[in-house]
Amino acid sequence: MSLTPDLKGSSFTLSVLHLSDNKVEQAIQFLRQKVEQAPTFFARAPVVINVSKVEGDLAFDQLRHGLEHVDMIPVGVTGCKDKRTENLAADAGFAIMSASRTASQAPAKMAPTKVVKTPVRSGQQIYAKDADLVILSHVSEGAEVIADGSIHIHGTLRGRAIAGANGNTGAVILCNKLQAELMSISGHYWLTEQFDQQCWQQKVMLSYQDDSLHLESLSI
Repeated sequence: MSLTPDLKGSSFTLSVLHLSDNKVEQAIQFLRQKVEQAPTFFARAPVVINVSKVEGDLAFDQLRHGLEHVDMIPVGVTGCKDKRTENLAADAGFAIMSASRTASQAPAKMAPTKVVKTPVRSGQQIYAKDADLVILSHVSEGAEVIADGSIHIHGTLRGRAIAGANGNTGAVILCNKLQAELMSISGHYWLTEQFDQQCWQQKVMLSYQDDSLHLESLSI
């Protein structure tokens, strides 16, 4: 076995901030609110900036410092329309990224489903790497369940459920009773206030369809 370093391609789920204009302070305020709503989910989160809709120059230095100030990690910039924008971003310390470079990454081979028979308590985190996750009891407020595949919760979901953590947009989350703090699929998330009230405290399934999250009640 070689003991020398190696450099290989891989894929990770990153949060992407899509900017619609060059108002940096407004974007930072938006992120600050998100971190306050779900600090465990967003704290030290790596972030990529999509600038494809931005017209005019962007204050990349200010943007980078703002991200660091709200305890997020600025990774790179995607969607640059010209070389000037790329140079401005690079000078501020951002990597220049292209979405097409990771689009052809093959999904990881799935492992056997991870089954948890006991309640997931507040402060506890369960992670099913390269697998689906089945919780046969409840997920308490302040608890977090994560899977690279889908998540099935037979009890009440009061904490956070994060499916498709490896970028699998085909993953789903099912729970017997929705009272969640946060639900996420492949980096796309909804907080409590974003859930349809008709689905609240109901048996539901969250999926990702047509570039957006979709929540449906499964109650009869």
